[in-house]
Amino acid sequence: MSAPLASAPLISDDERQRRHKAVEYARNSLRLEGFVLDQDTERLNARYIAGEITSEEHSAAIRRSAGVS
Repeated sequence: MSAPLASAPLISDDERQRRHKAVEYARNSLRLEGFVLDQDTERLNARYIAGEITSEEHSAAIRRSAGVS
């Protein structure tokens, strides 16, 4: 089995849309509490939405950046 092409989408459009909505919901929830996400977190969010990292990888990276294990 050959490796996927670099230009091939990693996730479906439906999954990308679901991830985008989930990130937007979390971002807006944090804003209501007075928090603003930093650039590193937004880069992680973009990678997650694009399908470059899994939900588990995304959550673990966010926890690490917040100093929570």
